[in-house]
Amino acid sequence: MDILETLQKLANESGFIGFFHDGGYKNLFMICISCFLLWLGIKKKFEPLLLVGIAFGMLLVNVSNFYIDDVSSANALYHPELWDAFLDKNSEFYHSYGHIMSNGGFLDILYIGVKTGLYPSLIFLGVGAMTDFGPLLANPKSLLLGAAAQLGVFLAFFGAVMLGFSGPEAASIGIIGGADGPTAIYLTGKLAPNLLGPIAIAAYSYMALIPAIQPPLMKLLTTKKEREVKMEMSREVSKKEKILFPIIVTLFVILLLPSTAPLIGCLMLGNLWKECGVTARLSDTVQNALMNIVTVFLGISVGATTVAANFLTLRTLFIVILGVIAFGFSTVGGLLVGKLMYKLSGGKINPLIGSAGVSAVPMAARVSQVEGQKANPTNFLLMHAMGPNVAGVIGSALAAGFLLAVFG
Repeated sequence: MDILETLQKLANESGFIGFFHDGGYKNLFMICISCFLLWLGIKKKFEPLLLVGIAFGMLLVNVSNFYIDDVSSANALYHPELWDAFLDKNSEFYHSYGHIMSNGGFLDILYIGVKTGLYPSLIFLGVGAMTDFGPLLANPKSLLLGAAAQLGVFLAFFGAVMLGFSGPEAASIGIIGGADGPTAIYLTGKLAPNLLGPIAIAAYSYMALIPAIQPPLMKLLTTKKEREVKMEMSREVSKKEKILFPIIVTLFVILLLPSTAPLIGCLMLGNLWKECGVTARLSDTVQNALMNIVTVFLGISVGATTVAANFLTLRTLFIVILGVIAFGFSTVGGLLVGKLMYKLSGGKINPLIGSAGVSAVPMAARVSQVEGQKANPTNFLLMHAMGPNVAGVIGSALAAGFLLAVFG
């Protein structure tokens, strides 16, 4: 091979040649989107622990496939056609992880943890170890607010069906309203993996935008008098109650909805390690080391699904719109039930805590606290809002379990 042939071969294999290929502009556009998301995560600190990983995974997959005419090339980090065969019941490779392991790239291997539901479940293990269910136990009525905040899930589901999405796809879009990223990833990985990229990005983007999305709705649906309400201190919850709670919830919820077992089981096991008093090392490990490791793998592998040809569609735009509608109506559902509880309690419950019924812990509770103090500087709603907030974690897992049982 002479020098000219060598230079021509290097030029043909260069990623820059992708600029001149059909569809190359799509990859370039996705690279720009990934850089924008990196800016949001790093500069604006929008859910940086996951958004930076997702954005860089998006960058990797669109750069590595940029210059490849045949995405089955060994140079590609992620191979959509392998996962198409994995999901095709008529394919000899249907649900063949061995085929993925043998022929997949780096990101294909990492994505197995998403497809099996491993990463979201382990995230829930860490969330459970970091969660104090005491405020919920002190005020069990908070469960009603957590349930009401799932309103957006089902409204967005019906909206997606009307727009032509299939039942499993609509269920995956609707769960964005629960404001729980791991749950959205878990359900979408099971029901509609082809939509995982846009759904995950929408879910985490809206979670990061809670301080911007919720306050206007809170002011619109509540009066100044309602926002000024100071709530009484909750009773002290005993150690015995905190230990029994994860055990009882596990028994009841999983018997009711077996499909919730991976999420609820891990959530409650993590919480039991935290509360039982004899497994401090395990609790510390899942809160820190394990949580960090899984977050790395989860973010990169979710970003890998944003291949330009699959991501840049009208359906992605619909998902983004339906996601914000779902999130908005979930906030509205919690606020409306909060107003009802305000009336029934004779003005003793501040309806602002209803907005914390979404699953974004503890950000949604902090927003309730901030808005409450704006109306009344002596108001301290944080601990009261944490009850609905942690109830929302359970509520979103139950909603996902119900949808998985119906469409899985």
